Amino acid sequence: MPTVMSPLVTERIWALPIGAAAVKFLSYLVFRSETGTGNLPSQQVMSTEYKVSPAAVSKLLTPLFELNVVLRTPSERSRRANSYILHPLAARYESVEAMDDAFAQALDDMREGRLPLLQLPEYQAAPPAEGPRKLRSVA
Repeated sequence: MPTVMSPLVTERIWALPIGAAAVKFLSYLVFRSETGTGNLPSQQVMSTEYKVSPAAVSKLLTPLFELNVVLRTPSERSRRANSYILHPLAARYESVEAMDDAFAQALDDMREGRLPLLQLPEYQAAPPAEGPRKLRSVA
């Protein structure tokens, strides 16, 4: 069944102030997340599937936690483990209507303080290159 991805992922991933490795890992997380809930596998499963060490997974998750794109909560299965979910504004959904409903709920939850705000840059277009532009011609 086709899914609908949040515009955050499909249209604004270039604007995230994170490195290329974390962007690539975010793409994996979106693909691997449960449609509609954003639930993610355990860190051990991520490590195995992504073929990196658990320490590398932690390093890749850190900038995503700082932006609140990935949220962690204590796991119900273990006191020492965490559960991970994509922020509802970064998840994928079964339909546009399901995404609209989830976004409306997420916005209410953010206003009420039940869900953290995304920490993303606010600019609308890619920033211009620094310094004077040099025109190049091909002879």
